[in-house]
Amino acid sequence: MSDMTGADLVDLDLSADTKEAAARALAERMAAQGRVTDLEGFLADVAAREAQLPTGLDGGIGIPHCRSEHVTAPTLAFGRSARGIDFGAADGPADLVFLIAAPAGADDAHLTILSSLARQLMNAEFTDALRAVADPARAAALIRGEEPAAGDEDSAERASADGEDSVAAPAAASAVAATAPATGEPQPSAAPEPPFRIVAVTSCPTGIAHTYMAAESLENAAREAGVEFVVETQGSAGFERLEPEVIAAADGVILAHDVPVREKDRFAGKPTVDTGVKAAVNRPGELIGEVRAKAARGEATAGGAAGSAGTAAATPVERGGEPGEGYGTRLRKWLMSGVSYMVPFVAAGGLLIALGFAIGGYEIDKAPSVTDHFAWAQADSWAALFFQIGGVAFAFLVPVLAGYIAYGMADRPGLVPGFVGGSIALTVNAGFLGGLAAGLISGAVVLAVQRVRIPKALRGIMPVVVIPLISAAVVGFLMFVVIGKPIASAQEAMTDWLDGLSGANAVLLGALLGLMMCFDLGGPVNKVAYTFATAGIAVSDPSDSAMKIMAAVMAAGMVPPLAMALATTVRARLFNAAERENGKAAWVLGASFISEGAIPFAAADPLRVIPSSMVGGAVTGALSMAFDATLRAPHGGIFVVPLIGNPLLYLVAVAAGVCVTTALVVVLKGLRKQARDSVTRDPGDADPSTRTPGAKQPVSA
Repeated sequence: MSDMTGADLVDLDLSADTKEAAARALAERMAAQGRVTDLEGFLADVAAREAQLPTGLDGGIGIPHCRSEHVTAPTLAFGRSARGIDFGAADGPADLVFLIAAPAGADDAHLTILSSLARQLMNAEFTDALRAVADPARAAALIRGEEPAAGDEDSAERASADGEDSVAAPAAASAVAATAPATGEPQPSAAPEPPFRIVAVTSCPTGIAHTYMAAESLENAAREAGVEFVVETQGSAGFERLEPEVIAAADGVILAHDVPVREKDRFAGKPTVDTGVKAAVNRPGELIGEVRAKAARGEATAGGAAGSAGTAAATPVERGGEPGEGYGTRLRKWLMSGVSYMVPFVAAGGLLIALGFAIGGYEIDKAPSVTDHFAWAQADSWAALFFQIGGVAFAFLVPVLAGYIAYGMADRPGLVPGFVGGSIALTVNAGFLGGLAAGLISGAVVLAVQRVRIPKALRGIMPVVVIPLISAAVVGFLMFVVIGKPIASAQEAMTDWLDGLSGANAVLLGALLGLMMCFDLGGPVNKVAYTFATAGIAVSDPSDSAMKIMAAVMAAGMVPPLAMALATTVRARLFNAAERENGKAAWVLGASFISEGAIPFAAADPLRVIPSSMVGGAVTGALSMAFDATLRAPHGGIFVVPLIGNPLLYLVAVAAGVCVTTALVVVLKGLRKQARDSVTRDPGDADPSTRTPGAKQPVSA
C-alpha cells in the first residue's frame, strides 16, 4: 500500500460541493503525481461507474472508484469534507471520500491491497481516526496501515480470532463429533443444536471496493448473530471458489451482487436471498434474518439451475438492471444483448466481403467454391476466398442475434432454442424480423419451462437434456408452422417498401438515420440504426436501397468524431488540454467509422456537443441519400471508399455534416465562454484591488 497513496494525495479540507467536483479535485492530485495520464478520460470512467450504482455508503463514506486505461498505477486519494457531499447513501452525505483508481490491467497483488482497504472502512475505529487526524501525512499513514488507529490493534486481534473461529467452526464441530465416542467420557444426553450455516457471494462492477466491503459487513453481522458464515468474493483479483462440501452443508445462501454471479448453478436448491451489493453493506443483519426465515419456511430458491423450485433466477440482463425497471426497458436490454454479440460478425463478415469485391470486382459472388478451385497465385482466387469466408460469417448474423436475445432473457439455457429459431428464420426467409421473434420466443419458452416444479432426481438432466429438447421443439414448431411465414411476408413487404423509396422520402429517411446515429454515439439508438442498415445488406444480393441506407448510416456515424477533431484544431482555446489531445485521436476514430471517438467531448459538454452532432449527422445522412451513394461493406470508414457508389459526392456529404457540426460546436462553446467572461468582468463582483488605476469608482451616499 505504501506506493498507492501519500500526503500529496490527501486533502483534509475538501471544498467540493458535488460528487463530480470531489472526484475532479482528487483526480487532479493523481494527475499531478503522474498516476493519471488523461484527466477527462479518467473522470469519464469514474462517472460511468457512478452511473451504474451510487458509491455512497452508510456512515458518511463515499468511495468513487473505477478501472481505467488512463491510470498508470493503482492509486488512492483521500478527501475529508466539512460540509459533506451527496454520494447517494441512504443516511445522508459523505464526509470521508476515497477515490480509488486501478489500471485496466492491474495485477492481483495491488487489487488485493485495495480490497483490504475496503474492508477497513467497515471498522469504526479506522473511520473515526480519519475524521480526527490533522496532518495529511498521518492520514496517509493510517490508510496505508502504518499507524494503527486507537484501539485498532485490539479490535483487529479480536476480529482475527473471531474470523478464525467462524471459518474453523464447521471443521472443529465435525472433528468433535467424530472423536467423541472414542474418548470414553460421559457424553451429554442431547447434542447441542448445530449453528445455522450461510454461504455468500459478493461482487460489484469493478470488483474493487463494494465487493469486499459487503463481505466484511456480512461477516461481522454473522459473527454477532452466531451464524457460521463463509463468503466468496468475486473481485478484480479473481476468486477462490467455495468448496463443494461447504456449499452442500450450508443452510442458506446470500448473493449480494451487481454483476452476474459466476457459476451460480452451484447454489441451486438452497434458500437464497438475491440482492444488490449495497444491501449487504448497509443492512447485513436483515439479509441474514431473511435467509434464516426462508430456510424455516422451506423455500428453496433457484440459483440458476433449471427446474429448481421457487422463484426463477435473475437473467444476465435483469441482474444488470436497476430496481423497478419496466418491461419496456428490459425488452430493450434483451434486444441490445443480441445486437452486441451480432456486431462483430457483421464487421468481420462485411469487411471480408468488401475486400473480396475490392480485389475481384462485383462479379466475384459468382465464383465457384474455393474448395473446388483455388489458385495460390491468382488474385481472383483470393478474392473468392475472402468473399466466401465473409458470406459464412454473415450466415451467423440472425442465429447469433436470436441466440443472444434468448441468452439475455434466460441465461445459457436460452442459447440452444435461440440459435435453432434463428436458423429456421433464415430457412423460411423471415430474416432479421424472424430472428428477433425467435430470440424473444426462445427466452420466454425457457423461462416457462424453468418455472415448472419437477422431482429433485430430474434436476441434474434439466439443463443438458430436458430444457434444450423441449424449448427447441416448441420454438421450431412455432417458427416453421405458425409465425415463420407471416414474418417472412412482413420482411418482404418491408424490403419492397425500401426498394420503392425515392426523392424526398429517401432524403427524410437518411436524415432520420443520421439523427439516430449521432444521438448516443454507439449506444442503443445508434445500434438500432446500424442494425437496420446491416440487416438490408446481410444477404447474397442486397437491393440498391439497402446499400444506400448503409452508406448513409456509415457517413453519419463518421461525423461526430471528425467534427470534434476539426473543432479542436480551428478553435483550440475553447477546449482544455485533455480534449485537444482527444481531438488528435478523433481524426483516426472518425475516419474509421468509430462514433465512440466523440464520447469524451459529449460527456464533458453534452448540451452543446450532442445536438450539434445530431444536426450534422442529419445533414450528412440526407445528402448521402440524395446523392444516391451506395455501400456494400458494413464498416471501414474512408478505407472502403473504393467500394462506395458515387464516392466523391459521398465524401462531400461527410464533409458537409462535419462542417455543420463543427460550426455549431464552436458557436455554442464560444457563447458560453463569452457569458463566463462577462460574469468575471462584472464590476459589482470584482475585487477592488484588481480594478484599473484611475478608473472612477462609485461614491457611497
